[in-house]
Amino acid sequence: MTPLPPGSTIGILGGGQLGRMLAAAAARLGFDVAVLDPEPDCPASRVCARHLLADYDDPAALEALAGVCSVVTVEFENVPASALEILLAHGAPVAPGPRALSTAQDRVEEKTFLNAAGAPTVDFRPASTEQEAADAAAALGGRVLIKTRRDGYDGKGQAWAASAQDAAGVFRSLGSRPVIVEAPAAFRRELSIIAARSWDGAMAAFPLAENRHQDGILRRSSAPARVEPARAREAEDISRKVLAALDYVGVIGIELFELQDGGLLVNEIAPRVHNSGHWTQDGTTVDQFEQHIRAIAGWPLGAVDARARVEMENLLGEDVLQWPAIVAEPNARLHLYGKREARAGRKMGHVNRVFPLKV
Repeated sequence: MTPLPPGSTIGILGGGQLGRMLAAAAARLGFDVAVLDPEPDCPASRVCARHLLADYDDPAALEALAGVCSVVTVEFENVPASALEILLAHGAPVAPGPRALSTAQDRVEEKTFLNAAGAPTVDFRPASTEQEAADAAAALGGRVLIKTRRDGYDGKGQAWAASAQDAAGVFRSLGSRPVIVEAPAAFRRELSIIAARSWDGAMAAFPLAENRHQDGILRRSSAPARVEPARAREAEDISRKVLAALDYVGVIGIELFELQDGGLLVNEIAPRVHNSGHWTQDGTTVDQFEQHIRAIAGWPLGAVDARARVEMENLLGEDVLQWPAIVAEPNARLHLYGKREARAGRKMGHVNRVFPLKV
């Protein structure tokens, strides 16, 4: 792609907090942003040049978006892949492409793709009936994690089965929908890597982050993670394989398990900017949001070296009421999403606590 000049319009499907931060990064680089989102008061609508109020699969809205944008991206992976096909049919470049979304939207397809690309995962089986779920659990050793194949996020749509006998009941509790049955991973910690690829195939990866989850929701990320150089190289190699296999353009988040023996398994991919990459806003010269805009706009990728150590904490629900104390901390940078209502478990913002980088 010929680099887009400042003043071009970038489209974003999705107007949540990630869309808001992408729009802010694009505006700082001189781009206008058009957001398509079905919520009339979505967070991104208040920081963009234009808000198209419509469903993601609305043909007329997608045609209108294609007509005003030089490139269109997504803020979350559950946008229908068919929406990107419609945009492409109207001549709008899209990044990432529909294959990345459709792969990430189905957990069986995702893990099948990862294994084919040379990115190892836990062993798994698909199941569409109670008996198939029980048989899969038995084949994988009894204790398994069962997840709906589609539509799960932040710990939703998944549950543990203690044995093959319990698997049928778990299958029913998840709505008797098609599932993936996963063997447990004997991991010592959860890591993630945020990587980017441009239209010409150039790639860059930020340092790894170490992540802590609670009730399936990311609570804290610390970066750069303290890892052996060999682990960092292994994670970067995984990101290169995934990005190349998808012919991906933009930023991707790849969640990893570090095993007891030090090896890495891929848990899942997120074809978008990622919560565990928020530390880059205050820890690197070019953060993940600007990096994504650079990549999809055909600009050179930015520097990814850490210039500070950052501890990122998500503010969930009424955690956001702590903002007066947070802004009084000398090393804290507060990032709020402009959401009107604080609900339990809802991501309202995050705080980056910044410390000197130890050499």
